[in-house]
Amino acid sequence: MSESDRFADRYGPWALVTGASSGIGAALARALAARGLNLVITARRTSLLDALADELRRERRIAVDVVGVDLARPDFLAPLLAACADRDIGLVVSNAGFGLKGEHHRLPAEQLTAMLMVNCHAPMLLAHAFAPRLVARGRGGLLFTGSIEGFLGFPWSSAYAASKAFVRVLGEGLWGELEGRGVDVMVVSPGATDTDAPAQQGIDPRKIPGRMMPPAEVAAQALARLGRRPVFVPGWLNRLMVRILTAMPRRLALRMAGKGIRATLASAPDS
Repeated sequence: MSESDRFADRYGPWALVTGASSGIGAALARALAARGLNLVITARRTSLLDALADELRRERRIAVDVVGVDLARPDFLAPLLAACADRDIGLVVSNAGFGLKGEHHRLPAEQLTAMLMVNCHAPMLLAHAFAPRLVARGRGGLLFTGSIEGFLGFPWSSAYAASKAFVRVLGEGLWGELEGRGVDVMVVSPGATDTDAPAQQGIDPRKIPGRMMPPAEVAAQALARLGRRPVFVPGWLNRLMVRILTAMPRRLALRMAGKGIRATLASAPDS
């Protein structure tokens, strides 16, 4: 049996991917399709989902269901469960998320609430809804997209970092609960990635030090480690940065993290 066949046998025949309209979510959808999995893909931007679905049906000869939902809505789960009711979902990829940068007290409260719903509430309820199905199957997986910001506080990104810390701790706890029951759980925690997310957060990509990882590289590394560890940071430079920051005295680490975020903000003066 080939590696793709083994992957499809464990995590197929269907996977659910949230936030699949662009970036890491779209890259994960493409990588899963290349492994032969059928897909339920969801996001708010249905036109992008439809284009991706057409591409994957044509190039990979798989089935793709498109579900347009806004995970910031408290009732987001019902249409997803309805769409997956007769699908044998073997892998749930909780990837949808967004960030806000700047002084916490100056950010709009409604946007902070929406971020909390998408980044924390949605993955928690997705795991709650699908874990029993995966346990009953005796095989499958839960893959969460976190961030290197989830390892400590990041000034000027305080609420986003906190939301990703929630994802990391949730995934670690579920890994412990589901270990030995056939369900693999992993949190992939990328660093700077070449998507539209940095610009949407007010970050000037030109001010990000080092190389931004392509989404396809993040997806490939994540799927290769699924089932091997509870948390994975793609990219050796990102792993080194996390190791250094978490080993430092907390006050110094927080100052360094905040300086790094502040330096990348588009509105910040050039150094």
